[in-house]
Amino acid sequence: MRLLLVEDDRELAEALGAALLRRGMASDHAATAGDALLMADAARYSAIVLDLGLPDADGLEVLRALRARLDPVPVVILTARGDTAARIGGLDYGADDYLAKPFDVDELVARLRAVLRRQGGFGGAELVVGNLRFDSVARALDVDGRPVLLSARELDLIDVLLRRPGRVVVKTLIEDQLFGLSESLGSNAVEVYVHRLRRKLEQAGATIVIETIRGVGYMLRASA
Repeated sequence: MRLLLVEDDRELAEALGAALLRRGMASDHAATAGDALLMADAARYSAIVLDLGLPDADGLEVLRALRARLDPVPVVILTARGDTAARIGGLDYGADDYLAKPFDVDELVARLRAVLRRQGGFGGAELVVGNLRFDSVARALDVDGRPVLLSARELDLIDVLLRRPGRVVVKTLIEDQLFGLSESLGSNAVEVYVHRLRRKLEQAGATIVIETIRGVGYMLRASA
C-alpha cells in the first residue's frame, strides 16, 4: 500500500510519513497542487491524503481535477478547516472522508482503512490465488489458513503481483509500488525482494510460483 501525502508543511509531512510507515503504510510527498497532480498521474496510489491550504492552489482544485478525469483514487482531506461548511464542500467535491487538524495518526489510519474497505482497495480487499489468501486492507497473508509473516515491502510486492495473476507485471511498476518516486534504490533491489518472497512462500507451502520474465518483470500464477 502506497499513499500520496499532499501537504505544504514539510516537517509535518515527514513526521506523518514516518508515523504511517511504522503502521505499514508507505508514502510519497507532494508539497504543491501541481506536484500532486503530476505524481497522481505518474503513479498508482492506494489513497491520497490531501491538505487544502496549498501554496499554488486550493486543495479542492486538486480533488476537482482528479474527479474530472475520472480518477477513482480514495481521497481523505486533512486540513485545519474544520467547520461544517468546509466538510460539506470537500465531500461534495468527491472526497471520501474528512479529518480536521490537529488529528491523531491512528484515527487517520483507521479512516484510510475504512475508505479502502468501502472501495475495495482498487479491485478487492481479499485476493486469492491457489492456497494463498491476502487481505489487502488488513495486510495479512495466509497459506491454507496459516499466517505468513512478511515485511512491509514484501507485502507491497505480493499485493501488486496478486492483483494481476497470470499476467506480466513490469519491473518499473513494482519499483514504483515498493519504493515510490522519491526513494533511491539499487539496480537489483526488486530482485532481492522477489527472492525473499519466493523463499518464504515456498517454506509456507504456497501453491503458486513467481516467474521471472527476463528483461520485463514478473508473473505470479497458481502452480500445476
